[in-house]
Amino acid sequence: MHFEILVEEFSAEKVLHNILPKLITGEHTYNIITYQGKHDMLKKLPGRLKAYSKWIPENYILLILIDRDSQDCHELKANLEQIALKANLRTKSNSGSDEKFSVLIRIIVEEMESWFFGDANAVRKAYPRVSDNFERKANYRVPDLIKGGTWEALERILKAAGYFKTGLRKLECANEISKYMEPLNNRSKSFQVFWEGISYCLKNQ
Repeated sequence: MHFEILVEEFSAEKVLHNILPKLITGEHTYNIITYQGKHDMLKKLPGRLKAYSKWIPENYILLILIDRDSQDCHELKANLEQIALKANLRTKSNSGSDEKFSVLIRIIVEEMESWFFGDANAVRKAYPRVSDNFERKANYRVPDLIKGGTWEALERILKAAGYFKTGLRKLECANEISKYMEPLNNRSKSFQVFWEGISYCLKNQ
């Protein structure tokens, strides 16, 4: 099976290159298409999916990975589903349990950094001076419910430990932390749903 993975920014691409080889192995392959932000992705997605629909092989899965940010998760998902259906591509959500589909949509709640909060050990391995119990604090206990922006929260934690004093360098940070991520131990629900979606495709499609 081959996955064509569409992401909105380069930090997501870095993370996926570090973690996907732990699941997509052997004869399975993947390719990542990166956009210049969420707006650029949503603008170009209809045309790209229509182009895919004209030639996509049966063993291809188009995986759309996008941040929720402050949007309503259900509305964002519904919008992406409609874009896929208008391109005559069947999605997992609009398929029966025994039907083939071409598009898998996964939403990060609320930003990629929530996945890092889901693996506190990876954060500490990348940045050893970080507190050894930050994930137990009420504000960070549930990675997908962190208020006020997950990248801002991560920046505060790293700055407090003496890193990124002039501001978080997101691409560098994403690369360093994801090197140590253990996907099966990640506490972020949106990460678990993402990982389980790929696993399902590998086993059933």
